[in-house]
Amino acid sequence: MTHQVKSSGLGYPRIGEQREWKKLLEQYWHGNIDDNAFEDTAKSLRLDNLKKQVAFGLDVIPVADNSNYDHVLDTLAAFNLIPTRFGSYNRPLTLNEYYAVARGNKNNVAADMTKWFNINYHYTVPEFDHTQPRLLENRWLKYWQEAKNELNINGKPVILGPITLIKLGKLNGDYVSNSESINQLLDQILPLYVQVFEELQAAGVEWVQLDEPTLVKIEDDSEVAPYQRAIEALRAAAPQLNIELQTYFDAIDPYEAITKLPVQAIGLDFVHGHDENIENIRQFGFPEDKILAAGVIDGHNIWAANLDEKLALINDLKKSSSALWIQPSNSLLHVPITKKYETQASPELFGGLAFADEKIQEIVNLTKATNDQDVTEAFEENRQALRQLKESAARNNEAVQAAIAQLPDQKFERQAVYAKRQLKQQKRLNLPKLPTTTIGSFPQSSEVRAQRAAWKKGKITDEQYQQFIQSETKRWLKIQEKIGLDVLVHGEFERTDMVEYFGQKLAGFYATQNGWVQSYGSRGVRPPVIFGDVSYTEPITVKETAFAQSQTDKPVKGMLTAPLTIINWSFVRDDIPRATVQNQIALSLRQEVNNLEEADIKIIQVDEPALREGLPLKKRHWQNYLDEAVYSFKITTTGVRDDTQIHTHMCYSDFEDIIDTISNLDADVISIETSRSHGEIISAFEKVAYDKQIGLGVYDIHSPRIPSVDEIAENIRRGLKVINDQQFWVNPDCGLKTRTEEQTIAALTNLEEARNRVLSELTVASR
Repeated sequence: MTHQVKSSGLGYPRIGEQREWKKLLEQYWHGNIDDNAFEDTAKSLRLDNLKKQVAFGLDVIPVADNSNYDHVLDTLAAFNLIPTRFGSYNRPLTLNEYYAVARGNKNNVAADMTKWFNINYHYTVPEFDHTQPRLLENRWLKYWQEAKNELNINGKPVILGPITLIKLGKLNGDYVSNSESINQLLDQILPLYVQVFEELQAAGVEWVQLDEPTLVKIEDDSEVAPYQRAIEALRAAAPQLNIELQTYFDAIDPYEAITKLPVQAIGLDFVHGHDENIENIRQFGFPEDKILAAGVIDGHNIWAANLDEKLALINDLKKSSSALWIQPSNSLLHVPITKKYETQASPELFGGLAFADEKIQEIVNLTKATNDQDVTEAFEENRQALRQLKESAARNNEAVQAAIAQLPDQKFERQAVYAKRQLKQQKRLNLPKLPTTTIGSFPQSSEVRAQRAAWKKGKITDEQYQQFIQSETKRWLKIQEKIGLDVLVHGEFERTDMVEYFGQKLAGFYATQNGWVQSYGSRGVRPPVIFGDVSYTEPITVKETAFAQSQTDKPVKGMLTAPLTIINWSFVRDDIPRATVQNQIALSLRQEVNNLEEADIKIIQVDEPALREGLPLKKRHWQNYLDEAVYSFKITTTGVRDDTQIHTHMCYSDFEDIIDTISNLDADVISIETSRSHGEIISAFEKVAYDKQIGLGVYDIHSPRIPSVDEIAENIRRGLKVINDQQFWVNPDCGLKTRTEEQTIAALTNLEEARNRVLSELTVASR
């Protein structure tokens, strides 16, 4: 067999080495630059990204993977598939028109956003109601021509496939899933893809990357039909244009049906597929007339690959494939750009890191090794770096490893069942019916951010900063008391992020200096890196919570982030099972929970907002994930007395899918983000019995609008149709960090008044 081995990319981060992209967007939004200046800088950033990939020696370079906000929104704008409330166009959208869809304007709410598969990236949800599809701009040809003309790169345009585009969207308020709706929308959209492909072929484009990641979510051959229909139409329209059909984030189940599709290359994920893709290849082989685009480098974690192991995998794949491309498992959009700025990382950690640039170099080196070129030095450096990280003190904490080894011999349950605990908690807390509270955070004002920045830069002392935090805490406690809330919070003014903050306080974490990743638009996150054994070194929240409790007679909640959410929103070491890391975090947080209780904190909230979003893409892997979530949550929370009340908070999810898991957490009170669900979650409780206390969020904190008393009261009444008034809490959807002080006070005042109104109605009804 002749092996044609090339290195290939799937997409490069947009955010810029120093977040230049974020700064550009915000300059434009603030009116500091015009459209021309925006376009000039954006082009410069695009070309710089391409130049780097050329310099690294990448053979097949993706183009049109850039975006002005989000790649799904780009596709919608190109095809006039934007929500009809923003209008319908016969020309390309202006920047202002484009950003109106992304961010809303004075007349229209923004298009909805949600998580991209189970990655912490948000995409724009297509709304297919009443749209009039037409090709407004062939952006894929535009950026291919730019790369060709400016840098002489014959790139590979990256386009989101039509079936994935359809399945990611909504029709009549529901996500598109049935074959009738898929085919109906495909009738409208496929001709536009045909036109794009015809124009690409006419211009001389050789390869196009057709991203169809929803292929990893289908289960049997019958579900391949719409993909086949689309690809056959594209092949017929542009027979000289080579298609790389790209999947990622998991394995493909109807392996034989998918690998028979009429494309020239198929991209498979050999990192996140539970080894199922490699098992399929060993069992069924791989078509001789196709290139296997092997995703062997992890595209959404930041660890250096074991090049020896990856080369062995590639050599195994060569036995079944006549042509091979070596590439990342998915677009590098989901990792930081370069590790060169991580000057504070220890030498052993620095050597073990690989951000986007380093991953491309790994791909190039593996390609060279596969083609029998000399990369001895690179491989030896890799072995040494991995050995140093493995042998580091951070990864060999004997006390932590001994504690993990003892877990099977321990039982993690509350002392009494919920019904008995509830009586003790009510006696201690003496709360009214329909108690009111918030989820935890209060507005991070410009003054809060300025004081934190001044403290970090050494412009104010630790004592001055603590005095400021305490003054803000006292001020907001008085605001909460004046409003009349029953259970208060300290406001979390000392925290930048609900995960990053805990990462800074626990051993085994590293806070990157420049490890920014795009979450959406200009929003960047800097996930903590979990690189060593996690251990508890000092109290994390006790001082601030105890101070707040000392200022009021009302109960103040302790506020923690749960293990699974910390895992899901961090870069996690990959040398041991994720569940082991999760349990290390849980053992650490257990000590914090116990310390809060010793400080006379009567209510402790352990937030798990990322539980649902981190679910594996295939249902057959759900139960193990959910069991591990319950186990780590119970490690964290079960060391307290019966009269200490444990709360948790979750973002909106398909509640019925995980109702058993939520009950098994055995939290005394759960609050759930529900206001955007249009009552769907209320109906879930008509089908299941929930025996603990629950707060169904009664207004949406993501919007700046102030909900009326009538509106909130009606939301409370709706909840009471399925939840007993002895179980029901009244709270906003989520934390209030992103709202202004005026918005927060006005909304919570209305919330309190609405609760009191409904409480009066209940009192009258009971007479």
